[in-house]
Amino acid sequence: MDLLKPARALYTTRFPLMGGEALVRFVDARGQAAAARTARSLEREARRIEAKFSRYRPESVLSEINRQAGWGPLVVDEETEHLLRAALDLWTLSAGRFDPTVGILRRAWDFKAQRVPTAAELAALLPLVDARALSLKHGSVALGNVGMELDLGGVGKEYAVDRVAELLSAEGVDSAIINFLGDVRTLGRRGDGQPWSVGVLDPFQPGRCLLAIRIKAGAGIATSGDYERGFVQDGVRYHHLLDATTGQPARGLRSVTVVAPTAFLAGQLATAAFLLGPAQGLALLESRPGVEGALVTETGDLLLTRGMDRIATLRPQEATA
Repeated sequence: MDLLKPARALYTTRFPLMGGEALVRFVDARGQAAAARTARSLEREARRIEAKFSRYRPESVLSEINRQAGWGPLVVDEETEHLLRAALDLWTLSAGRFDPTVGILRRAWDFKAQRVPTAAELAALLPLVDARALSLKHGSVALGNVGMELDLGGVGKEYAVDRVAELLSAEGVDSAIINFLGDVRTLGRRGDGQPWSVGVLDPFQPGRCLLAIRIKAGAGIATSGDYERGFVQDGVRYHHLLDATTGQPARGLRSVTVVAPTAFLAGQLATAAFLLGPAQGLALLESRPGVEGALVTETGDLLLTRGMDRIATLRPQEATA
């Protein structure tokens, strides 16, 4: 036994992020001190991404782009361009139901105050929701009309998850789980050699797991659900996943969970499938190799892709994330 060799460390770190909690658990063969340094580094990276791309922070690059709307192009870096191109890809994937210029609609809907905008309010704002007015050239971006606002809610969090996974891999970590507000990325297996188990919440019964997904190797898992932010008014449920073509919450599904090679891809596909609805959403996931998914409809039906039953257990007694 080498007494000078540090013991493998199972390290867990939690920190506030994007209005919720981030959790990262990993095994570091270099010992506890090295694991603590790595944890601080990945927290800084996650916070950097939040600060850079949050539309709620006036100093963010996203806010700067929004202030420049209608006034010509703004020079942006490669990372910003990458996220904007991903958002445009999601616009295409969802047949326009996701739109990165949906930010202006977020001002009309107030889910904390449970305020539903009038039809007239939405009609006045919808002309400012148009991804075709987002001009993206190498090194610059422009929003075509004054008043337009970008919102990268469909890609930013998942990008942060994958960036942290990349940092861990670069440090030699090959066993980890990263969970940012329900969006997950795994590396390898657990420290004991068993597969990671990720619980999928039941949208009809908060706090109860509907599925447990077993991840035998690295993967990304993302969920789009109407239970994250919403309210019921006059018997109608309103939630934050807006269909950009109508300005109203998307209908037909309560949640979509996707397993894909990365959290970034899983998040894009979960968002697109949710907005497309049960039939088109399931067809989209079935068409993607290496992707599995679970969709819960508004009537409580559970739709699974063909290979999902090989990695998921229905209504488990326990599920861990």
